[in-house]
Amino acid sequence: MEQNDIIPHLFRTEYAKMVGVLGKLFQIGHIEVAEDIVSETFLLASESWSLKGLPENPAAWLYTVAKNKTKDYLKRNAIFANSVAKQLRSNANISDEMEIDFSVANIIDSQLAMMFVVCHPCNTPEAQVGLALNLLCGFSAEEIASAFLTNKKTIYKRLQRAKQKLKTGNIAIRHPGGDEIEERLSAVATVLYLLYNEGYYSVGQDSVLRREFCFEAMRLTHLLIESEKTDLPFINALFSLMCFQASRFDARMDKNGAVVLYQDQDTGLWDRDLITKGKYYLNRSSSGETVSKFHLEAGIAYWHANAIDTQEKWENILQLYNQLLILEYSPVAALNRTYALAKANGKAVAIIEAEKINLTGNYLYHALLGDLYMETDSHMALTHLEKALGLVKSEADILLIKQKISQCTLAG
Repeated sequence: MEQNDIIPHLFRTEYAKMVGVLGKLFQIGHIEVAEDIVSETFLLASESWSLKGLPENPAAWLYTVAKNKTKDYLKRNAIFANSVAKQLRSNANISDEMEIDFSVANIIDSQLAMMFVVCHPCNTPEAQVGLALNLLCGFSAEEIASAFLTNKKTIYKRLQRAKQKLKTGNIAIRHPGGDEIEERLSAVATVLYLLYNEGYYSVGQDSVLRREFCFEAMRLTHLLIESEKTDLPFINALFSLMCFQASRFDARMDKNGAVVLYQDQDTGLWDRDLITKGKYYLNRSSSGETVSKFHLEAGIAYWHANAIDTQEKWENILQLYNQLLILEYSPVAALNRTYALAKANGKAVAIIEAEKINLTGNYLYHALLGDLYMETDSHMALTHLEKALGLVKSEADILLIKQKISQCTLAG
């Protein structure tokens, strides 16, 4: 890797780990101290390495500097020296030398503890996703703003409000006790699911950034699987879902940046290794008696990862959607079900069901109806596609809908 690339790479891989360890040490009331120390460490690395060249082990260099900066901060800061540092020593059972543990085991333990804090219910799901991107994944306010199609100042304020709520509630950075872990874990899983979807379905223009959101959600979910206390069936189902969805990344957009619909995707671009991994974790999720929405969505994604277009495939997908809507109704899930219904039972039946949903303010609703009407009523198809075009924001989706309108006009 080129020297110019090493700092961004290490920032992406090590920043959140370092904040996790120092955040666990300082606790949420002083989380900014942890963030500042880590940011200063990377700034020093950029300056030093450009003059002296790369150290033999860049990550170890970062950890050492972060440790020293932490000790220096504690020595020179009167508040910490007189009160907070003593409490930290007592709580962490560490020596006066304040040895900071950047071992792999402690990094993982710290990130898991941070997950439960970031996903605390005192904040809204939107704020939790933002905090996850910032504290667990190391994304800046500017990068998050790009994903959410808003400005940096808005995101910065959102993050500060979310952190303040955690401070006001004095939420400890720790693993929850045995009685509460499954309930809290459900909230963590929901945030990781939303984080993944933010990348997979994002309307932002930066496709590289969107993929990174997805892969960070996958990394954090896999951390839960690696811990005995959080290696539960619904977490395995969530990871399976992510694997199946990620397997079709390369097939979802063409070289011009236009969306490629599922039925038009080049199955040769699907990642077979990820599909195999998805099957493995779906099998692991089958223990126990509880079926979560992640199980059902993973099952749907499993059938979508099957390239063979058969009646059995679409009937299975339809039945899984039926179960999902009973378990947790969602208008978007109901809309997705109508596509499977069209494949299994025909477009006429699907049109009737789709119009019942009546999501008139959603471009996907009109885009689906436009597609369903294409063969039987070009006027209705064109009407819905034009409504979809008026509602869509993503350039990639605009290109797709314009293509559909052109097809409809030619057919008409």
